[in-house]
Amino acid sequence: MRPRIHPAFVVAGAVFVVLLCAAAVRATPSILIVPLEREFGWSRALLSSAVSVNLVLYGLVGPFAAALMERFGIRRTVLASLALICAGVALTSQMRSSWQLLLTWGVLVGLGTGTTAMVLGATVVSRWFSSRRGAVMGVLTASTATGQMLFLPLEAHVVEQHGWRAVTLLVALVVALLLPLVALLVRDRPSDLGLLPYGASPDTPALAPSRENPVANAIRVLRESARKGDFWLLAGSFFVCGATTNGLVGTHLIPACMDHGIPEVRAAGLLAVMGVFDLVGTTASGWLSDRFDSRKLLFWYYGLRGLALLWLPQAFDAQVLGLPVFAVFYGLDWIATVPPTVRLTTEAVGVRDAPIAFGWIVASHQIGAGVGALGAGVIRSSLTTYTPAWVAAGTICLLAAAIVLRIGRRAPRLGFASAAAPP
Repeated sequence: MRPRIHPAFVVAGAVFVVLLCAAAVRATPSILIVPLEREFGWSRALLSSAVSVNLVLYGLVGPFAAALMERFGIRRTVLASLALICAGVALTSQMRSSWQLLLTWGVLVGLGTGTTAMVLGATVVSRWFSSRRGAVMGVLTASTATGQMLFLPLEAHVVEQHGWRAVTLLVALVVALLLPLVALLVRDRPSDLGLLPYGASPDTPALAPSRENPVANAIRVLRESARKGDFWLLAGSFFVCGATTNGLVGTHLIPACMDHGIPEVRAAGLLAVMGVFDLVGTTASGWLSDRFDSRKLLFWYYGLRGLALLWLPQAFDAQVLGLPVFAVFYGLDWIATVPPTVRLTTEAVGVRDAPIAFGWIVASHQIGAGVGALGAGVIRSSLTTYTPAWVAAGTICLLAAAIVLRIGRRAPRLGFASAAAPP
């Protein structure tokens, strides 16, 4: 008998929880920067460098993680990455030197979270869904905002009451609890259960598991994608996305608020508000990307984000509504760029290689995040203000808004259904 609930939604639900908790891990450094600065005397630039290493590795591992999932399966790859995250976060509580911060949070956690990231959502959507891909990708992407919503205020409270080491142990425990969830609920492909992807017709050709070497497969996709101009336009715009979200606002908004006399718990609450509204904005973006031109959606997303960042220095000076209004507006646009970018990537390279190609585009996103995190830290240490960082970020968002309109200009755009056939 055909199950009432397609297993695709069970797998997507389990992956939503994994992505949600992984987002909490990635957001934690914004809570730790000021306590570590106070206890060890490390500069904002030094602390930002560890976050930058984390963000860059998080992105660079993405395409290889997608290839590993092709070769060894989603479940085994995610279980290994969760174990690595758990070990890295737990060891952070024992650090005494800055190199230990770079090793644990920068390298170990960066490598682990790179697998439990947007590329995981893209792989699940590509394998398990033939319809409603944009909507499901929007929900999975929104889980990163929901992770901030649930955990950041709690983490800030724990830091105030019990210190920063208690936060690292709490996060490690949460990650450890994900291991049995993934082992029980996540399956690699619909064919493992004798089913078709959700929404697929009986004559839809099945995509056979790859037997290629994961590294060689990832390099092959990069080499073939790099011949297409749209790939570079998507990678460039996603670089800007990473620099202005995870890198700048995600890492430095809380320290910037504390520079203006706003308590840490209240500042974390602002990011939580962003999380609430990004859950709405990104889910809606997935729905919109199934129905409207993704290039035009990206134009509006980047343009509005740029205007919000240019206004942020004035928001700090507003008495009551400045930062809350910014949090709501910016939250709606936080990572709404992901569903249209995934769709455009699939149109450019086809369903078979889309997860790995998107992994390379995410790598660009996280290199941008690393540049944004480190650059803002250096600006703050040198000039004692974040204002030039906000202005620069707003400006490059406006440039990205113009660039994305050129995607698909030189070749006829493929329908989503026609992209299903491998090239």
